[in-house]
Amino acid sequence: MTRALKIMLVASAVFAAQAFAAEYPTKPVRFMIAFPPGSSTDIVGRLYTNKWTDLWGQTVLADNRGGAGGTLAAGVAARSNPDGYTLLLHSSGYASNHSLYANLPYKTSDFVDIGPLAMQPNVLVTGNASAYKSVQDLIKAAKAKPGSINFASAGVGSGTHMNLEKFKLATKVSLNHIPYKGSGEVLIDVVGNRVDFYFAPISAAMGHIQGNRLRALAVSTIKRSGVLPNVPTIAESGVPKFDFSLWFGVWAPKGVPQPIINKIAEAIKTAAADPVVKGKLASLGNDPMDLNPAQFAKFVSEEIQSAQTIVKAAGIKPQ
Repeated sequence: MTRALKIMLVASAVFAAQAFAAEYPTKPVRFMIAFPPGSSTDIVGRLYTNKWTDLWGQTVLADNRGGAGGTLAAGVAARSNPDGYTLLLHSSGYASNHSLYANLPYKTSDFVDIGPLAMQPNVLVTGNASAYKSVQDLIKAAKAKPGSINFASAGVGSGTHMNLEKFKLATKVSLNHIPYKGSGEVLIDVVGNRVDFYFAPISAAMGHIQGNRLRALAVSTIKRSGVLPNVPTIAESGVPKFDFSLWFGVWAPKGVPQPIINKIAEAIKTAAADPVVKGKLASLGNDPMDLNPAQFAKFVSEEIQSAQTIVKAAGIKPQ
């Protein structure tokens, strides 16, 4: 094959990919959402999928596959045809799963990082009938009776689980971890006082807090939340420098043409800038994350390393 022919073939492939991306999408796009309906990932994700349906003129399907800390949805997405029509919508649990599961049905190399959707604090909540009124009440009770207090998470490897482990390390308390499939199920049991505490994503817990079904003790970030300005931070509650954020993002299976990756990344930015989407995200305690695919890939890599540090320090053995 001559050099000129090779150049022509490469140019033809690039042109074909660009032409394909220009028409994309020409049929419904399916987003595998890593947690069940009512979870923070689902709530934030559907704000975007609804907007993308309008933006692209094609139905954008939200396919919830909760369970195993989001690994079920990720496994389906990783095995899908790399044409841009099946994508993954996950939370920060995407980063921690690599440390917490010994046999994941995918690898990081199976995905392309596209972009983040938003970031929000978790809020430490308990049922309104609980005797605990502050973070210090919880810490004192946990130290008095190690392992007697039940803490829930949205699943092993989820952002809520990592928040819990970081809190345990910072406070040196022993707590009984009960993993669920998503925030919706957890919140029902916290409201019913069947579980003592939960680091709930604000977007999932806000309705219960406003309805006086949950008591908000503290937020997980170093700064207070604009939607819960009277709720102190964990750091303000006697755990110095404590800081943890929950974030959400979009991934594509490896092999999706770069022009399509770029088009999806641009759609994320367009949706985030929409006044309606922007307003709803803010009302649910979310902060924007403006990162291009390369920047998001770097961010995800750093989050994976951070999760590894927490898992190692906590002495957690991969499942």
